[in-house]
Amino acid sequence: MSATRKGIEARLSGRLGGFSLDVAFTAPARGITALFGPSGCGKTTILRSVAGLQRLSGRLVVEGEVWQDEQRFLPPHRRGAAYVFQEPSLFPHLDVRGNLDFGRRRLASGTQPTARFEELVALLGLERLLARRPQALSGGERQRVSLARALLAEPRLLLMDEPLSALDQDAKDEILPYLETLHARLSIPAILVTHDRAEVERLADRVVVLEAGRVVGAGSIAEVLADPALPFAARQGAASVLRASVVGHEDADDLAVLDLGGHRLLIAGPERPPGTPLRLRVRAADVSLALAAPQNTTILNVLPATIRRILPVGPAELDVSLELRDGQFLAARITRRSARLLELSEGQTVQAQMKGVSLSGAVAGG
Repeated sequence: MSATRKGIEARLSGRLGGFSLDVAFTAPARGITALFGPSGCGKTTILRSVAGLQRLSGRLVVEGEVWQDEQRFLPPHRRGAAYVFQEPSLFPHLDVRGNLDFGRRRLASGTQPTARFEELVALLGLERLLARRPQALSGGERQRVSLARALLAEPRLLLMDEPLSALDQDAKDEILPYLETLHARLSIPAILVTHDRAEVERLADRVVVLEAGRVVGAGSIAEVLADPALPFAARQGAASVLRASVVGHEDADDLAVLDLGGHRLLIAGPERPPGTPLRLRVRAADVSLALAAPQNTTILNVLPATIRRILPVGPAELDVSLELRDGQFLAARITRRSARLLELSEGQTVQAQMKGVSLSGAVAGG
């Protein structure tokens, strides 16, 4: 199934003063695609171009409809994209309900605005805020209202331009669980601009890595995080994101039993209904490698994996990208000495021992 018919296909290029941009990427029809990179790499320019607020040369196709090519350029109001800015643009003279009603008035005919309104208010935890004015809201609350208002217009595409960058850490911690819940419920594609690795780990399904107006890497969240050639893997605290589902719970030890590609994982946590999808975070430093399945060990989770790539990181360490049997990717950070003693090489089958596995959000997205 091509991205042109189901999803987003973008090829954009142009010059803005002394800055040159030339990018091509695709995004799936559901889930969050993160545009990641340092300030000035072109992330917001791309987002504004997708929204139709800025015109670059190229081609843009969303869900099979050409929004831009050599002959066609849909204006912003005909694109059906909702744009959430860094700073919430709420009407100060209206309370929260009034701001949300503004979004409802943009609904297409034939929809059910009352049900949608109640659903989003509950999903984003806005029930007790409806009578407040924006001035009486925290930064995280204002941004939640902005998200709800944008989604009440029933957009075909959600665009988020660093929606958490203006918030302090406490406000980010407050809003992230709501975004994770929203992520799991979104039935439309979303593009998130961010330079925050933690946001990528917790929210993104796909990542487009940018540097100086060019795409230097793209792929699923698991693949990009585990690729030692990209900036995620080289940093301290590098981690992988894996998807698993709940199959049971061991009450005696308070351990959730998960299925990951046919393999059993155990993590500490409360009981959840079987089938619940989970998004897991595994630090690269918490992954060690063995040539054979270990015996008599305190490590609960060991998975067979194939070494895809080995790259140096610093004078004493290596980043190893591993592919699991179900096609997911895992990163490990080991010493050069360990690699030499085990004679590790690309293409080799090893046992990946995960000393620590934590939840990255309540549920898996997309």
